[in-house]
Amino acid sequence: MKVYLKENCDIDEIKEKLDANNVFFEVHKIDDKLVLFVDDLYLKEIKQIIDSRLIEEISPIYDLKLTLRLNHPDDTIIKVKNLEIGGKKKIIIAGPCAVENEESMKKIGSLIKECGAHILRGGAFKPRTNPYSFQGLQEDGLNVLKMIGDECNIPIVSEITNADYLEKFVECVDIIQVGARNMQNFALLEKLGKTNKPILLKRGFNNTIEELLCSAEYIMKNGNHQVILCERGIRTPLSYTRSTLDLSSVAVLKELTHLPVIVDPSHGTGKRKLVFPMSRAALSAGADGLMFEAHITPNKALSDSEETISLEELAQIIKSI
Repeated sequence: MKVYLKENCDIDEIKEKLDANNVFFEVHKIDDKLVLFVDDLYLKEIKQIIDSRLIEEISPIYDLKLTLRLNHPDDTIIKVKNLEIGGKKKIIIAGPCAVENEESMKKIGSLIKECGAHILRGGAFKPRTNPYSFQGLQEDGLNVLKMIGDECNIPIVSEITNADYLEKFVECVDIIQVGARNMQNFALLEKLGKTNKPILLKRGFNNTIEELLCSAEYIMKNGNHQVILCERGIRTPLSYTRSTLDLSSVAVLKELTHLPVIVDPSHGTGKRKLVFPMSRAALSAGADGLMFEAHITPNKALSDSEETISLEELAQIIKSI
């Protein structure tokens, strides 16, 4: 954030106070005014350390008018049917990585609610690194999801990969997911901003927290303020797990933004045995909910089987947390 100081302030005294409180900062001169560049996480400390009479204005460095808590102190709660995402209750999203067929999705849809999950996930369109891998049932998959959502009275979330199918997504699902690969597909984000559907925005593989918030701003700038942020792991030199689940980002985002933040420990680890401990850690870090890949026969799942948990494991996790 940028802290504009008034002319009568003693900059040396302010520097001394900031140093004493271990606040990292830089001093710049903009239009003949002294400006402190400070990490947004130090907003509370800045207001306590520096006399408010010496501050002319505080503004975000990225000038994000809509996503930052600085401009919107109260938490945003997003309503999906009878659910509230971002409120006191932790929301559980679960289901297979991909919609494989109508029969298995019907079973999963009915059992997911019994396990205690609140929202059913399922990929109709699957962006795969290998072009020969299962790509999903496409529009037929969306029709299956809508049917199950109506029959089981459960909200549906599915990932959009192409704006050409936006009208169909608006018709069939309750939450539209933007996957990691499309986090900076700005043309898609702008179109999603013109819908009235909640958007679940996943952080990209190599993207910073600031870049995630900028992508959310694209959606909100176009009129749709129903954005849910999702930490799903980032690429690092570590190879034991599929990704490195950056749980520090959850605490940071809860400080920086008023938007709900959920965590996907399935993609974040890529290992079934790590899903439960990272779920508990995610909630401890302040996550508003969790997103699981779950299947009736995990080892036979056509997509991401290694990280997919069984419905029995899902029920145990939900009961435990």
